[in-house]
Amino acid sequence: MPVPTQWEFPLFGQMPKGQDLVAIGADLNPGTVLSAYQHGCFPMPVDGTFGWFSPEHRGIIRPSKLRVSKSLRKSARRFRTTINTAFDQVILGCADPLRTGSWIDDKILAAYSELHRMGWVHSIEIWDEDSLAGGLYGVGMGSFFAGESMFHRRTDASKVALMRLVELVQPEPGSTQPVLIDVQWQTNHLQSLGAEEISRHSYQSELAEALAAPGPFPRLVLGPDRSHIEP
Repeated sequence: MPVPTQWEFPLFGQMPKGQDLVAIGADLNPGTVLSAYQHGCFPMPVDGTFGWFSPEHRGIIRPSKLRVSKSLRKSARRFRTTINTAFDQVILGCADPLRTGSWIDDKILAAYSELHRMGWVHSIEIWDEDSLAGGLYGVGMGSFFAGESMFHRRTDASKVALMRLVELVQPEPGSTQPVLIDVQWQTNHLQSLGAEEISRHSYQSELAEALAAPGPFPRLVLGPDRSHIEP
């Protein structure tokens, strides 16, 4: 288990209104990063240090709302899917500096690679025969998955990765189990697949429910005094 963090993240009610960037600094130790996600925050490089973001308008995908076109289902049949078998290749694909808007630096790479080795970060790989066609990675806890980044080298490969993620976390038919897939910010691309925006306040309650629910990922329980982390 990760060593508990020495840092305190702002509670939802303490986060500045009108700002997505809610804290600066700290570190990327496993305990810090995991605590951040429990507080609704995620890191991105900012001016040589780390910024911690909690968007006022959060992009999420509800499994039942994923939009899968006939053409996408047809594309999916040509690909093969694996989970957690090529994490290094996936995160390097996401970090490719030639990609528009690439933000994953060496420190982010090292931090999430360590969390993957510890079982908290997961990758979905999409293969075209023996070639990696695309994939995604993110943090999983209970019934919560925070998507960090995705990439593709073949048409529709990243969309298929998202399909497979939804299949992984989808509760049984008729189940009322809460599931939350966090995509950080809604984009036109994600909106076309069924992503929606919810307020930071709504995200707070949905996050708490998904973290506490049994799901495909380990659950992380932070002690009430924030002094320890247990499985």
